[in-house]
Amino acid sequence: QVQLVESGGGLVQPGGSLRLSCAASRSIFSIYSKGWYRQAPGKQRELVAVMASGGRTNYADSVKGRFTISRDHAKNTVYLQMNNLKPEDTAVYYCNVDGRSYGGADYWGQGTQVTVSS
Repeated sequence: QVQLVESGGGLVQPGGSLRLSCAASRSIFSIYSKGWYRQAPGKQRELVAVMASGGRTNYADSVKGRFTISRDHAKNTVYLQMNNLKPEDTAVYYCNVDGRSYGGADYWGQGTQVTVSS
């Protein structure tokens, strides 16, 4: 069983930056897709950014140009760099590693709170 642990959330002013980290408890196949989702109060969970096995990335329109997803396989860690944060980015952010296309499991972290407020 793989555990994902997010960190890096917190309170930041509008226009500020945060970097979220998602560390896996053990090595996860590099071919698995890795992504970040978020859920704001009263709203459904939504995709923020995803990185496919070949490194191709996809972002929600609302974060394009501001957020960047990256990975470090040697550290079993996925990152989400968030710049120019806006109040509407406030949500619980979840890390996901999806291996179902390769016969693996779908892994989720416990979530980390990001609050953007002045």
